Amino acid sequence: MVENHAGSNDLLDTTDCLEAVGVFKGWKNLLFLIVVVCLLLLQASFFLVDQGYVETAGQASGGEANAQPTTNIELTEPIGSDELTTPVEPNAPAEPDESLEINKTPEMDSPEGANQPTGPNALAEPEPALWRPQPASETNPAQLRLVAKWLPPESFSWLTFGRLAWTINLVNAVLILTATLYCLTLLFSLKVSMHGRLGGINHITRAFFLSLLMLVLLLPWQKVFGSVVTGAVFTPDEMVKWHAAKTEDLLDIILYYLRFSGYGVLMLLLLILSQVRSLRWAKAILRRLEII
Repeated sequence: MVENHAGSNDLLDTTDCLEAVGVFKGWKNLLFLIVVVCLLLLQASFFLVDQGYVETAGQASGGEANAQPTTNIELTEPIGSDELTTPVEPNAPAEPDESLEINKTPEMDSPEGANQPTGPNALAEPEPALWRPQPASETNPAQLRLVAKWLPPESFSWLTFGRLAWTINLVNAVLILTATLYCLTLLFSLKVSMHGRLGGINHITRAFFLSLLMLVLLLPWQKVFGSVVTGAVFTPDEMVKWHAAKTEDLLDIILYYLRFSGYGVLMLLLLILSQVRSLRWAKAILRRLEII
């Protein structure tokens, strides 16, 4: 009697744990999809700013982004103004150039030959650089390569930097909250699996620590520790500041793309590895139940 009663209690506990695992699996998969979408939205926002689809001139806090207005003011003053203000007599005779007298012909001395063209191709031709339109490739080659390679800039004319900044802040809030819930869901799944002796403890433990590492690296630690520790989440002002300070130096370009693209790819990789481990945990539970 006592053994049968104990076996029935274990069976009830296992059944309850399986029901809890089913609930946690559903929420875990939903939170996983939300985190993936948020990470992709952050990368899309960075791509729009980096490729010039969204204008960011003067958007950095404190006016650190661009200093073009001061440059334009300095260029308004004419160079060499003292020489330009020197009065020139309109009827002053020009000094003859001795180099022109070498090719001087007798026809040019006569009044009839003064106005006549010399040579077979002496007809005056218009200046080609003034009236001929420039080829499209010479106007803005970077923009044409962008249009040919990606999307036309007119398709994002409605997207201003204010709207993009609001979207980034919203995505950051949803991303941090969802990643925290995803990590806690794996923690509760670990506790339920240990309590119900469902198996797959190795997989669910690895999945939890991968999600915990992703959450720690995801948080914006630069708001607390400055430039000592940097999180994967970035703010609009930070993105504009890095974009304005980008140079042609190879090291700066590598650090720039590692900060905004490489960090996000690392978070996505940790999230996928954690999800794969949790799927293996679910399969281990099914195999153990079949054995029982």
